[in-house]
Amino acid sequence: MSSSSPRSLDAYGWDADWADAFESFAERGLVPGRVLRVDRGRCDLVTPGGVVQADTEYVVPRDPSPSSQLRSSRGDPMSLICTGDWAAVDPVGADPRYVQAYLPRRTAFVRSTSSKRSEGQILAANVDHAIIAVSLAAELDLGRIERFLALAWESGAQPLVVLTKADLVPDPVGLSYLVSDVETTAPGVRVLPVSALGGDGTEVLRAVVADGTSVLLGQSGAGKSTLANALMGADVMDVQTVRDMDGKGRHTTTTRNLFALPGGGVLIDTPGLRGVGLYDAESGVGQVFAEIAGLAEDCRFHDCAHTVEPGCAVLAALEDGSLHERRLDSYRKLLRENERLAARTDARLRADMRKVWKQRGAEGRAAMEAKRGRLR
Repeated sequence: MSSSSPRSLDAYGWDADWADAFESFAERGLVPGRVLRVDRGRCDLVTPGGVVQADTEYVVPRDPSPSSQLRSSRGDPMSLICTGDWAAVDPVGADPRYVQAYLPRRTAFVRSTSSKRSEGQILAANVDHAIIAVSLAAELDLGRIERFLALAWESGAQPLVVLTKADLVPDPVGLSYLVSDVETTAPGVRVLPVSALGGDGTEVLRAVVADGTSVLLGQSGAGKSTLANALMGADVMDVQTVRDMDGKGRHTTTTRNLFALPGGGVLIDTPGLRGVGLYDAESGVGQVFAEIAGLAEDCRFHDCAHTVEPGCAVLAALEDGSLHERRLDSYRKLLRENERLAARTDARLRADMRKVWKQRGAEGRAAMEAKRGRLR
């Protein structure tokens, strides 16, 4: 295939680099397509010939060479085809029609599943902007926002926090305080209050999503589907009201769906997420808590755990009030969770962690004994 784009795929993000990556598949007679939706072993893809359906349940290898990048859904769940993937699909006339491969992902938004094996689940692939929708109809959960941000940074996408239902906070001063709270929680991330019903902030958001692929993430009831409809300029997603008794939303969206936006860009809408487990997100956590990482550079010991060590710059900042205790607690919690996940799949790391925990426990007990001795 030449480096020129199939015209019908331009609106879905096809470019010269994707064309180059697809060249070997084109030589085998396969057709490029972007995955719009995956459901029960089948997926919808947009191809140069229009939207087609193909089977993803089991891929029958045509070419066993490593370069073919063929995948089977009976292997690693991280290799499953996902909304946003660019795929190689059988040409017209194949029966049944299979997705034969997908191109290497540029980015992937991954969370851990609830399984005890701590497998990863890819929510969206090849995403440029991770839009975290947070409803102002409920009290802000800053810890949950930090969790979403850690995964967003780790994915390789640029995070953006959208405070939805801003019309429910008519006082501009009160709204500015809420925005400021989230900005403190999200260093380096734009925070945008939006009212999809009133239109406030939607033009700014529309300008952001016009460039590349964006994924909408958040809890049920955060207003993602309403936001998607506002950006599309049409009711492409069903919308249901939030329950009065607990302020929670119903799962209006049940699958991840990809749309080409009329003003340019691509949008992936996702179901509401109850659980947002970290998955190999150490660098993402570091970016969310950049101020703590910066302070840690001035600690006396390079392996400082920021608990009882002398010369700890993080504890000093906590003492003088320049670092909030909630931030440090959240940072520790997310790091511990990430380490536990890694330890489940790495016996050597698990042994090393036990050694470190024992050492820190002994140091903590020694520090407490020394403190009691001074008080006697």
